[in-house]
Order: sequence, then structure tokens, then C-alpha cells
Amino acid sequence: MGRTLKGVAGVRRRDLRDATGAPASGIPALLSRIAYGDERTACAAVDELADGVCALGFVVAEATAPAVPFLLELAASPGVVCRPALRDLLENVCRAAQWHSAAAGSASDHRRRLGWETAARSAVHAGRPVVEAVASSVRPKEAEPARRLLPAMDGTPPFREA
Repeated sequence: MGRTLKGVAGVRRRDLRDATGAPASGIPALLSRIAYGDERTACAAVDELADGVCALGFVVAEATAPAVPFLLELAASPGVVCRPALRDLLENVCRAAQWHSAAAGSASDHRRRLGWETAARSAVHAGRPVVEAVASSVRPKEAEPARRLLPAMDGTPPFREA
């Protein structure tokens, strides 16, 4: 897949499920379409990927955290045409707390799902230097979504395991 997305093939998605419950094996192709597609293709791929990594804008899955480093890479790549949408997706991942909320209100065991949220939010927080670099851009269209993501990161510290 070229220099962009260099490590995407090394992620074992075969055994992972996305937020829709489907196998996560299609994520690399979506990332590639985002990286190298024209605007229509890339934006459609972002929408499809958003359903898989953060369904409904607040439900993450086991495939989310492994996708975040690639989302951060694409969100910071000048050649990618849908960077604001990627940063919005990262903000949704960062704010996702569906499983933590469900666990707080029920006696059922959500431990595995809690781990998905914890890992996803931690992955977004690990990309803070990338987000800060993009937020410092003099181009408002580029910088604004990153500037919105930073307060979301500040307001949603990584979960602590109980």
C-alpha cells in the first residue's frame, strides 16, 4: 500500500469484528480507498469505515483500536481529501463510552467491550502529537476539526481499568 498505511497488512483483522458485528477484514481496503481515492471514493470509504469502527457515532468494537493509528496517519496526510471527516470520526471514537455506560447500569459482564473502548480511546490519545500538529495549520479547513478534537481529548481522559 505504499509509504502511507505501511503497517496495515500487519494487523490481524481476520479474527476481529467491527462495530456492526461483521468481520473486520475489509478495513484495509477502506483505508486504502481513503488514502488514494478521489474525493467521492474517499468520502464514501470514510462513511463506510465510520460504521465499522464507531457505529452510530458512539459504539466501538474490537477492530476500532487497531484502526486508530491509521486513521490518525490519514487525518494528518496532506494528500487525503477527507481529513476533516477522519478527525470527526476520531473525535467520536474518543468520546465513545457506550460500553462503560452500559456496564455502570447493569450487572452483566461487559469486560471485553469495556476493553475495546479503553483501547480505542487510548489509541486516540496516543496520537495527540499528530492532532496538535494538524491543529497548528494556518489553513482553517484543515485545522478546525483538529482543534475540535483536542478539547474532546482533554475532556475524555483514557479510561482506567477497574
